[in-house]
Amino acid sequence: MSEQPIVIKRIFKVDGHHGGSWKVAFADFATAMMAFFLLMWIMGQTTEEQKGAISEFFNNPSAVPGTSSIPPAAASFGDGGPSNAMIDLGGSMELPRADNAELDAAETNRAMLKDLRQELMQAMEEQSGLADYTDHILIDISPEGLRIQIVDQERLSMFPLGSASLEPFARHLIGQLAGILGKDDLLISISGHTDSLPLVRAGYSNWELSTDRANAARRALVEAGLDEARLGRVVGLGSTVPLLDEDPAHAVNRRISILVMNQEAIDSMRAAARGLVVSK
Repeated sequence: MSEQPIVIKRIFKVDGHHGGSWKVAFADFATAMMAFFLLMWIMGQTTEEQKGAISEFFNNPSAVPGTSSIPPAAASFGDGGPSNAMIDLGGSMELPRADNAELDAAETNRAMLKDLRQELMQAMEEQSGLADYTDHILIDISPEGLRIQIVDQERLSMFPLGSASLEPFARHLIGQLAGILGKDDLLISISGHTDSLPLVRAGYSNWELSTDRANAARRALVEAGLDEARLGRVVGLGSTVPLLDEDPAHAVNRRISILVMNQEAIDSMRAAARGLVVSK
């Protein structure tokens, strides 16, 4: 008689809720992310003053006098709330309103220079008085503001060699620029530049020539309608700042630079004139 095989049956009890805990964790994570993005959106809509008040509340949340060194920034907290009088901070903090004003002024300044550059670029394409001389005009944004440089070419110069008398085309070109530059109220700096070739006139060097040419450009701008009060600085730099360092005798180094100054440049210029140091 053959032996009957023995069959062992194992029964595993399966918990019906096993494996569902990740859903709770994911729900918590999704809720936290939603709260985070909601907080970021709210903070993006608040002003600097409101952010300062929120920060002060969390630093000093007590509504009871004596518990916190500084009362919370909300009048609804009753006797523990802030006074309407200004608190003397002893110069250790800057008022948010002042910072906001400075930021707004700087942003407005940048926007004006950007719009002015766009208008000049468009005029160079559309106005014959500028479009005919695009190879004589360089426009760029420098650390001091919007810079417009009128440069000589080998075949055509703004001034006769060694002279500070504007050629008719250069006077017309500067007049076209004056019509565009006169639309805002930012200060303008004018600098004259020469090439490195020495002059043969006794007692008259590239320093005098560059200064006289800068003043000739100034007079042309004013005669074309630019308010003289807009002029903040007129200087001659001789041949010390060539456009082409590798070829200081090249014609393009002879140029007039018209700088529409940004607020930082204006502040630095005025501070330098008073012997002050501008802090950043």
